[in-house]
Amino acid sequence: MSWWTRAKRRIRAVREARARWQADMERFRVAQRAARKNGHAADVDHPGPPPTGFALLPWLLMGMGSFSNLLQGRTPNPWVGGLGLLAFNSLYVYVTFRAFDRDKREAVSTRVALGLMGLLTTGLAVGYGGNWLMFFPLLGLATGATLRGPWQAVRELRAAREELARRAVEKERLRFSRDLHDLLGHTLSVIVVKSEAARRLAPRDMDAALTQIGDIESVGRQALTEIREAVTGYREGSLATELTRARSALSASSVEPVVRQSGTPLAPQAEALLGWVVREAVTNVVRHSDATRCEITIESTVEQARLTVTDNGTGQAVTRPAEGLGGTGLTGLTERLAAAGGSLRAGPSPRGGFTVTAELPVEPTEPTAVAAATAPRAS
Repeated sequence: MSWWTRAKRRIRAVREARARWQADMERFRVAQRAARKNGHAADVDHPGPPPTGFALLPWLLMGMGSFSNLLQGRTPNPWVGGLGLLAFNSLYVYVTFRAFDRDKREAVSTRVALGLMGLLTTGLAVGYGGNWLMFFPLLGLATGATLRGPWQAVRELRAAREELARRAVEKERLRFSRDLHDLLGHTLSVIVVKSEAARRLAPRDMDAALTQIGDIESVGRQALTEIREAVTGYREGSLATELTRARSALSASSVEPVVRQSGTPLAPQAEALLGWVVREAVTNVVRHSDATRCEITIESTVEQARLTVTDNGTGQAVTRPAEGLGGTGLTGLTERLAAAGGSLRAGPSPRGGFTVTAELPVEPTEPTAVAAATAPRAS
């Protein structure tokens, strides 16, 4: 990269930083005027000093008195004074411009230049006095810009706060999209399957068809409730409920459900996570497997719970965004289980069909992670 390209990028960055600072200052002034009018403190922080060394260059005019003394011949040893003035101005420009770049501001060379500037200021003040004492305020400006007190660091704190807020929004967006996928994907699959069953039964058995239609209405109403709860962030799944729905969905698809459950009772958080796995795995069986039998096995001990969903279908998974996993639903479940210290494996079974296996610690080391993965709060 040529020096000209670097210079243009630097100038562009300086202009953008200056524009942001001016916008922050305008918001601060507006907030101050509103606060004075309403009689309360402003709720907007001061943006601190301008984000460029150009703003501190006009202060060099404070040294015009010493320069005038040199021109008028009123300074003893004018060559020494002239070299001292040149050196001070050079150090001032060097330090102030580096003060607005975080990496350069904290560099050893910047601190050394600031120390030399302090020694030079003291020497000129002691040797000449008078107008040369005006270099001390300039030294104070350079020191303040370099060391950055609380007021001057407010811009960096605001930037960090905005970054944290942005990440929180992204995390909540991911959580919400994952919940909607898990909720609607299963529910719509059940509705489609039961609608097809009702259409097949209607010509020969109207009562059985009406039973399927009643199930569709029930599933739809339950889905509306779950979506409302997911939006407000209070949904907590029940494994028993999901197993009941799985039996109904599989039976309506002409898939024989076989459910086995053994071991110690599970905590609500573990049940909720395994309920999500049952929902997604059964949805994939109904939609993609062409299976005639599906086995759901739940085994739990005092330390670990294991859920296995196996079918005798074609063994073909959905589009694979990650090795060994099915669609985005299984990918989202992998993230949920990983947050709780568990794991999820999915792939073709050696004896044919497709198998999903979820393992979860019964007493995870970080309970808050499980709570966040199963029942996140809305922001």
